[in-house]
Amino acid sequence: MKRAYQMIAPVALALVSACSILPKADPSDVYRLSSAQTVSQATPVSWSLRVNKPQTSEFLDSPRIAVVPNGDLISSYANSRWSDPSPVLLRNRFMDGFQRDGRVTLLSTDDTNLQSDYELGGQLQAFQSEYHGSAVEVVIRLDARLVRGSDQRIVASRRFEVRQPVSDTKVPAVVAGFGQAGDQLNKQVVDWVVAQGNSAPKR
Repeated sequence: MKRAYQMIAPVALALVSACSILPKADPSDVYRLSSAQTVSQATPVSWSLRVNKPQTSEFLDSPRIAVVPNGDLISSYANSRWSDPSPVLLRNRFMDGFQRDGRVTLLSTDDTNLQSDYELGGQLQAFQSEYHGSAVEVVIRLDARLVRGSDQRIVASRRFEVRQPVSDTKVPAVVAGFGQAGDQLNKQVVDWVVAQGNSAPKR
């Protein structure tokens, strides 16, 4: 009996030690980028569009909710993150925007290998909240490019920048500000892409 106890004791100790090194559950609150756009009854266009993830910096290419508390310092909110990296959030938001708008119905993303008449991409320069004294605002800055799918020729390019004031510094209010800024950006980008796609020569 004594020998059996001597054998069990090290095993029990090993199990306790193993439990102590298991990874802890992620304590982060996970946020989606909300949308409040309404559905349009516009006449569909005849051309197709692929929506690509915009390129961005290493810091923004992550699920961190970025904040610039002062000057050139960029950080992120503790214990909070996006459901996807920022470029994926924005691409999916554009897809939702085009679908709700109703004019561009032949849609795909860079997750598929489908051919399209045009591709929307670009460089995401800012996707963050910024402090200016006690005031906080959400800033989204995108250098957008519309590219012809047949020869990858740039059809049009434009910088979009949206600044949305936030009334509270708490993360839920900041996330709501991102949603409002995303709505503004979405409307501008969708209208621009439709105008450029309709006027550009097809090849």
